[in-house]
Amino acid sequence: MFVRSKIFPFLKAHVETFHQWPFNKEEITKLAELKFEHMSIQERINEDLKLAMKAGEKDKLMALRDIKSKLLLEMTKDGGDGAVDDTKSVAILNKLFKQRQESIEIYKTQNRPDLLEEEQLQANVIAAYLPAQLTAEELEIEIKQFIAQVGATSPSDLGKVMGVASKALTGKADGKAISETVKRLLS
Repeated sequence: MFVRSKIFPFLKAHVETFHQWPFNKEEITKLAELKFEHMSIQERINEDLKLAMKAGEKDKLMALRDIKSKLLLEMTKDGGDGAVDDTKSVAILNKLFKQRQESIEIYKTQNRPDLLEEEQLQANVIAAYLPAQLTAEELEIEIKQFIAQVGATSPSDLGKVMGVASKALTGKADGKAISETVKRLLS
């Protein structure tokens, strides 16, 4: 029933030779993945929330509800336009992920494995919605391009490079890593 209700309309729009119905399980899985690629982060979270409810995955459900509540708060806050685009969603997810990482460090130092495990599970769920992070080498290549683009030659040009790099690399790299790399390359 799931296939017909959720994927059938999508199949009509994206499959040219529709007379080949019914598809085998592998084709349906590929098409379902194609559908999820075209969804916004908020739509993916809503779909995964439904699936987690059906599967009874309590830990995942708790993390997804937290994400959804933060996105809803952003949508309804004063001056908000009632919508959250993917860039805002990524910023919110990054904030939630950093909070979880800080909690994990605190729980490690306080020797609280029960709370540590819960935070790690939630951090893993949040990380699944974040774009892939750049490696140190990839980050360095990107920042060298920004330095060349801005024409920076000395540490006094740090602000110019950081402005461009921070905007372009939002969600792809941590601000601290960007700052350290820029400082290292300009010195």
